[in-house]
Amino acid sequence: MNPYVLVILLSSLGLGTTLTFASSHWLLAWMGLEINTLAIIPLMAQQHHPRAVEATIKYFLTQATAAAMILFAATTNAWMMGEWDINNLSHPLASTLVIMALALKIGLAPLHFWLPEVLQGLSLTTGLILSTWQKLAPFALIIQVAPTIDPYLLSSLGLLSTLIGGWGGLNQVQLRKILAYSSIAHMGWMIIVLQFAPQLTLLALGTYIFMTTTAFLSFKMSSATKINTLSLAWAKTPTLMATTALALLSLGGLPPLTGFMPKWLILQELAKQELPLTATVMALMALLSLYFYLRLCYAMALTISPASINSMMPWRSSNTQSTLILALSTTITLGLLPITPAIMALIT
Repeated sequence: MNPYVLVILLSSLGLGTTLTFASSHWLLAWMGLEINTLAIIPLMAQQHHPRAVEATIKYFLTQATAAAMILFAATTNAWMMGEWDINNLSHPLASTLVIMALALKIGLAPLHFWLPEVLQGLSLTTGLILSTWQKLAPFALIIQVAPTIDPYLLSSLGLLSTLIGGWGGLNQVQLRKILAYSSIAHMGWMIIVLQFAPQLTLLALGTYIFMTTTAFLSFKMSSATKINTLSLAWAKTPTLMATTALALLSLGGLPPLTGFMPKWLILQELAKQELPLTATVMALMALLSLYFYLRLCYAMALTISPASINSMMPWRSSNTQSTLILALSTTITLGLLPITPAIMALIT
């Protein structure tokens, strides 16, 4: 892709998200979401591969549907209540429509069906943008409208997402689909605590972005898209595979890694709100996700490929990719748990 075109598209991505962040009017927020969608579509279709084009069309149709629902809900609210302000979403039909449209935008269950298929058709770099940056603008709107949403609806979306995110990833062999189901499960954790402690939702979103960035960049560095490829990667790049395995365990929420922090604080908050059953179900669903992360770690670190690598060249060849972002995100993914009190003091 032409570098000038790439700069324009990436700038538009930033502009769309910033516009949604800064808006208090529904039309402005909707425009930001549309700019975001239109900017990422050429990035998704740049490979000119039938699977990439199919993924792009699926993504466009789902995002257009969600945008139309948001516009319809905002118009309904303005018609019934005379308010275009995002924080004054007082009509129950409008608030329900908006949360379902935003759930479709970020891939919350039961509106998640497009996400694994779309992510599977993309390159790892575009998949990373879709899994991290594209979640920010809808989440800004979800946090703003959360006080007007029925708490039972939010809890149902959260529980169902953690269940489907854990269950759907169990039988997958494609890494991008596994990361898609991982995304669905993490979104469920963020939504479940949103009505009680929005700052914990932001914390979970921040840690999720760093952990997912590490996973995607590690797989890109080793050119891995399937579990079978990972079993060959240890002999080529042992250090990278060791940090990738730890990053995946962090995604699963194991102490003493960063990923344990949001899950621990969310379970603590649910217990404080006298919801022990919800907290127990969430913890059990986290075990499902942990299982498929452990499967990946097993394939990477504990299996020897049946075809031994005779050549010593692959692991000695020089790497041409930039590793700075991967190094920073890996450090954050593995080492933030000890400073949890400091982070809590900053966000509360």
